[in-house]
Amino acid sequence: MAIRITTHETDEDLTGKSHWWGFPDLPESVDFPVAAIHDDDEKEGEDLLTFICQIRLEDIAPYDSEGLFPHSGMLYFFAELDYFLGDLDAHAEGLGFWPQNSYKVIYTPETDDLHTHRVQWSDGSDACLPAESMSFEETGVREDGMKLLGLPYFEEVGDKAPGDISLLQLDEEERWGLRFYDCGMLNFLIPKKALRERRFDSTRLYFHSL
Repeated sequence: MAIRITTHETDEDLTGKSHWWGFPDLPESVDFPVAAIHDDDEKEGEDLLTFICQIRLEDIAPYDSEGLFPHSGMLYFFAELDYFLGDLDAHAEGLGFWPQNSYKVIYTPETDDLHTHRVQWSDGSDACLPAESMSFEETGVREDGMKLLGLPYFEEVGDKAPGDISLLQLDEEERWGLRFYDCGMLNFLIPKKALRERRFDSTRLYFHSL
């Protein structure tokens, strides 16, 4: 069993709700995750990771038949994606497992008193793609597209992380200009036992492309 994610363009205020892109609504005690800035493979300072999505876990509870997720709270995903969204001057991690400072998964049991962490360019415009609403439905274990749980679409990924499930799978999307080289995907991988125990720091990120 896996959970397909479909995103929808909307003018709705998505603050505190499940949404893709936009800005994260984090507890005041949680900072926006950062990664090291790379210059000719030398680290120089820090830069913000790309916010991917936040999922209000009560929204997916009806589809989580195994009870793998908490059924309350919020789950957030971040990764170093700017290059794959068209910023060719940004740093791009290569194929295989990414270093731990290039992505972040955050779980918080809090869904009230969240604070929107806005990031803007020097001209005052939002440094993100517009937020889109999310809907969920059951799908096959090894489907392509955006999904939670199940197995990676590419069997080669599962061979590198036997026993892990795909916490979140990212597929290419022309509408956003999201490309992973040649028909690639990103998979946030986690052992099922670690997910049941809420050990989201056990997540690894794997990049596979044909």
